Amino acid sequence: MIALSLAEIAEVVGGQTHDIPDPSVQVIGPVVRDSREAVPGSLFVAFAGERVDGHDFAAAVVEAGAVAVLGTRPVGVPAIVVDDVQTALGALARHVVRRLGATLVALTGSAGKTSTKDLIAQVLRSKAPTVFTPGSLNNEIGLPLTALSATEETRFLVLEMGARGIGHIRYLTELTPPKVGLVLNVGSAHIGEFGGREQIAQAKGELVEALPSEADGGTAVLNADDPYVRAMAARTKAKVIFFGESGEADVRAENVRLTDTGQPSFRLHTPSGASDVTLRLYGEHHVSNALAAAAVAHELGMSADEIAVALSEAGSLSRWRMEVTERPDGVTIVNDAYNANPESMRAALRALAAMGKGRRTWAVLGKMAELGDEALAEHDAVGRLAVRLNVSKLVAVGGREAAWLQLGAYNEGSWGEESVHVSDAQAAVDLLRSELRPGDVVLVKASRSVGLESVAQALLESGAEGEVSAR
Repeated sequence: MIALSLAEIAEVVGGQTHDIPDPSVQVIGPVVRDSREAVPGSLFVAFAGERVDGHDFAAAVVEAGAVAVLGTRPVGVPAIVVDDVQTALGALARHVVRRLGATLVALTGSAGKTSTKDLIAQVLRSKAPTVFTPGSLNNEIGLPLTALSATEETRFLVLEMGARGIGHIRYLTELTPPKVGLVLNVGSAHIGEFGGREQIAQAKGELVEALPSEADGGTAVLNADDPYVRAMAARTKAKVIFFGESGEADVRAENVRLTDTGQPSFRLHTPSGASDVTLRLYGEHHVSNALAAAAVAHELGMSADEIAVALSEAGSLSRWRMEVTERPDGVTIVNDAYNANPESMRAALRALAAMGKGRRTWAVLGKMAELGDEALAEHDAVGRLAVRLNVSKLVAVGGREAAWLQLGAYNEGSWGEESVHVSDAQAAVDLLRSELRPGDVVLVKASRSVGLESVAQALLESGAEGEVSAR
């Protein structure tokens, strides 16, 4: 964080100082909410949860070097006391962002946010110091913590914004007002909470509504291939630039193809020129993510050649998102278990089919959460797609939704053995251990709550060290 004295912080957040001998002492380190991350010069934010109360760790974090605690009550060590910690954290982030000289880029969408954010960060990082959202910390707590990690040297601040309802993104843009806003897509993720795609589009479009006008340097980067996103051009005063496969897109891809290992290659076209790209990521769906990143980078002054080189060198920065690992015995494990929705499931299955040409392929899939009334149809459709893509075997893991996956595959299949339903992760591991052969490719994917990353980890450990149970 930029250096601020405790007196300044107390004024910004409207707090009272307690047990602070010298209010001029500065916070020069990070702002953290995990006591294990406290370092000399840091500020510890004490949230009181259902099971753990951060205030209980106040003495420990100060002993570790934290300058003070931001909490809701005095704790016997230097502290700034406020009525609401989350509100205070947001106010501090807003203040710091206003003082930064960085260009703030915000992005949202139903699928691909984290992968695209990682691409944008890596491309911009090749140009100037860049701070970006770690993992998927894209809510009202994670976003300000990320913003507060920026320093005087930061030139680009890339923030992922998530939403579970109308008004959520509007609130996040008030904390960290973006200059460039990117909307990737409007899909089925959280459709059960929103009630429909129209409501999702309304929520995602709050990002472009928050942008400054074109005269003031605002830019909206929109997906030309998604009609819901394309329509958001009418909701912003900012300059609009489109990306996608449409011929009308300002940033587009031509001659898209997959390498033998399933990595996309294409000719990138931008208003400033064209250049060839071969991604290190797996699956054709990353072409759209790469185009989005390229559009942002173009608007921030990078040439087509510079963008192409950076994209071709970029990798995956966030765990459990199409992590590809080959075991010593030749079995390839694709761990995409961080989360799942219908769009990302279909993309992952197509990537599996491309990677597994001439090899046996396994799709170990579980529940897609928060689909509401669409759940049965969407799980059935994913099961059917697995068969249509000639995936060798679908292993559906879990309860009712997994049964729907398996039933869709069974009804689509021709001989009834393309799919199997197992009760839990351990059963899936046991099945795969007994049937995998060298050269097989295994995709593991489900919503985060299912925890199927344990299957991928157990299979990797089995290949390296012998029989190990899933955790």
